[in-house]
Amino acid sequence: MKPQYFVGILFATSLYWMYLLYTPFLMGITIAALLAISTANIQNFFEKLYGSKFLAALSSSFLLAILFFVPLGYFLATLTMKLNSLEPEVFINIEALVRNFIANPPEYLLFLKPYAVDAMKDININSITSNALSLTGNIGAFSAGYLKNAFLVIVFYFFAQYNGSFVVELLKRVVQMSVDETTMLIKELSSVMSVVFYSIIVNAMLQGVLFGVAISAIGYNGLLFGIMYAFASLIPVVGGVIMWLPFMLYEFSVGSNFNAVFIALYSIVAISLIADTFLKPLIIKEINKRLLKEDDAKMNELVIFFAIIAGLATFGFWGMILGPAITAFFLTILKLFEARTKECENRSSQA
Repeated sequence: MKPQYFVGILFATSLYWMYLLYTPFLMGITIAALLAISTANIQNFFEKLYGSKFLAALSSSFLLAILFFVPLGYFLATLTMKLNSLEPEVFINIEALVRNFIANPPEYLLFLKPYAVDAMKDININSITSNALSLTGNIGAFSAGYLKNAFLVIVFYFFAQYNGSFVVELLKRVVQMSVDETTMLIKELSSVMSVVFYSIIVNAMLQGVLFGVAISAIGYNGLLFGIMYAFASLIPVVGGVIMWLPFMLYEFSVGSNFNAVFIALYSIVAISLIADTFLKPLIIKEINKRLLKEDDAKMNELVIFFAIIAGLATFGFWGMILGPAITAFFLTILKLFEARTKECENRSSQA
């Protein structure tokens, strides 16, 4: 057996066992690596500021925890406590409101009355209350699991920032690609992921602030529900609905019809229609233009927009990072194939 074959077998065997060993952490490691690529400019800024890679990685990790994970941790913890203190009378009032609306609907909805009446026959308020209580326990368990995963992502992120340059140089030497091609692949992936990361943060913060201001105006915790809306906005299509619809139903149930109509119209028009549909691609475009240099390859903002949506639909919460990364990687590989094809054609024409 040739030595290179033996080395190849050893490498494949070790790769298989490495996969088995780190399977529980693969998602966290992948997300941390992509976040490190996305925020490489922040790491560079801290390195210049401190003159220390360790302190720079530590500062980047702390900033990521503050901006990204602390708000969601606050939201999950507060939501769990709120659900635990929720009275069953709230569900009874909402059920009474819905039944009254179905019994006396507006004229333009009369044709739906028979179907709605049949649907309400199957609704049991006791089962809804018990399901809500069990949901509280599920959210508590999810909160604990999420915070554990978030902690692991931050730890992996720190090592990715601290050892990132070493890993990149190692990959350049190991991967069977030219230095220019490897540099191009890393540069384009880094450029796209930076745009995606900052676009997600800015858009979520914008929608969260808009909803938080409106909801605080009618007496609710604007900080809590603003954070909730910011994360809900990441869910395609129904993100905003799962936030403003419960508020609308609750306000109707306590007789605050003006507040109910206001929060519904405001959320649909100002946030879902204007901020999410029209402003989001513009935000991506503006960040794309300002963040990247003229010689950097720029991905079309609509491609990034749909990659985020596809990622969320396929992979869930972390899909907002994975979707654009997979798309950028695929498009960059196509460019490499195109470049190699042109190089082969040029050689053939010169021969």
